[in-house]
Amino acid sequence: MKITVVSGSTRENSNSEWLANRLIEGHEVDWLKLREYKIHPIVDQRHTPGGFTLVDDDYDTLIKQVVNSDLIVFATPLYWYGMSGLMKNFIDRWSQSLRDTTFDFRQAMEGKRCFLLIVGGNQVHLKALPLVQQFQLIFEFMKIDFKGYLIGQGSKPGEVKLDHRGLAELGVWREKFQLWADEN
Repeated sequence: MKITVVSGSTRENSNSEWLANRLIEGHEVDWLKLREYKIHPIVDQRHTPGGFTLVDDDYDTLIKQVVNSDLIVFATPLYWYGMSGLMKNFIDRWSQSLRDTTFDFRQAMEGKRCFLLIVGGNQVHLKALPLVQQFQLIFEFMKIDFKGYLIGQGSKPGEVKLDHRGLAELGVWREKFQLWADEN
């Protein structure tokens, strides 16, 4: 099973990346740390006759890696009750991929297994729910198999390691990841 983690954190050794590392431990994984790539914001050309113009950045390389994955983990800190700007920018560019005539992006993503991991500060289990719903709607639109989500609590570096609830849920999800890997 080819697993890719798409990290929207701006911080090296972030809480969300620490939790993602624990989640996928023991599996071969490709990491896409969005902060390490140049991804320009989308210029909305969905309704122009010629469609989107080519953009000179790293997006095409990243989306090809995502498309070639069996399971994608989206890991993001909770910023202002939503996904990080890096993650939002990456997903916004999906509109461009949907108009790409070189491949059928929606068909390529259909049935992909995706998992969401969110880490945030106080009351994160309540405050992250709108973000979970946003990803559910994105995945539904793309016909992606949304396997579930894990919410961790932590703001300061390393604080998520003290989140007993998140760590307990992590154990359950690790078992499920192993079952998915065994299916392939």
